Amino acid sequence: MITAKKSRQAIVIFALTALIILTIVIGMGLGPASLSYTRLLPTIVGNGTFPESFVLFDVRLPRIVITLLAGMALAIAGTILQGITRNDLADPGIIGINAGAGLGIALFFLFMPIDAGSFAYALPVVGFASAFVTALLIYLFSYSKLHGLQPVRLVLVGVGFSMALSGAMIVLISSAEQQKVDFIAQWLAGNIWGTDWPFILALIPWILIILPLTLYMANRLNVLALSEEVGVGIGVQLNRDRIILLIAAVAIAAAAVSVAGGISFVGLMAPHLARALVGARHQLVIPVAALIGGWLLLLADTIGRNITTADGLPAGIIVAFIGAPYFLYLLLKK
Repeated sequence: MITAKKSRQAIVIFALTALIILTIVIGMGLGPASLSYTRLLPTIVGNGTFPESFVLFDVRLPRIVITLLAGMALAIAGTILQGITRNDLADPGIIGINAGAGLGIALFFLFMPIDAGSFAYALPVVGFASAFVTALLIYLFSYSKLHGLQPVRLVLVGVGFSMALSGAMIVLISSAEQQKVDFIAQWLAGNIWGTDWPFILALIPWILIILPLTLYMANRLNVLALSEEVGVGIGVQLNRDRIILLIAAVAIAAAAVSVAGGISFVGLMAPHLARALVGARHQLVIPVAALIGGWLLLLADTIGRNITTADGLPAGIIVAFIGAPYFLYLLLKK
């Protein structure tokens, strides 16, 4: 049975990788600047003209890579959160983690003087710090000594925090300079803005650390996804493991939204699709969910930036068109 599921996982991973490569190729050739598909390969190997190289390596490719990585990070965070809370509605955007990171980033952007060269690397740290405080408060308000972590209460508390923090951010930017207001408004809409190589270098270490940690703790995540009684019965230290995994989810989600904007629903949909394809074991779900999340956000951004408007549509809005109805479906189902 396990061998069959691993074989299915290998097939799914191959298919998703092919989809991602196809979407990357399509994305590299689409856009307002001219770069035909026949010129992609020569430009990649260094035989393109200066305008072609500039469009590919300085404009499109960094955006594609950061979108792919951010989608993967949000999907990993969503998988962890759904496991430790035993709630299919958990998502970094829905339960307030993104809003917590966003408020910290807005404060940092508005009031902290910093060298431009360090800006990309400081953002994930700032986002993590503010998101961690938010997640800790949500956890404390959702936890009961009698019943442990209450999944439904966690979602309700998280939605409340998300609304309150978003309102605080609007109040915060109401008296700011127009240029800074425009940036934060784009961030809130889920506009992929960190489209330069330093932002990629700032995001990659978080994924390289947290993805292996999550895979290492996949068995414990399987236990946490069952029930408090089962975990206690087999001797698992529930609170310790849950806190470690919660910190991992907050860190990787905050790193993603700090460079990609306030994007919701990727972390909600990707784990569900992964479980439908390969089953419930997190050893199988996590890699598949990461690939699905990366592809979903990459596809949304490719569609959004090529819609016939002046600046296109933010990827967060395109994802929300799909994710919001899916969230309502899950809400009614559960």
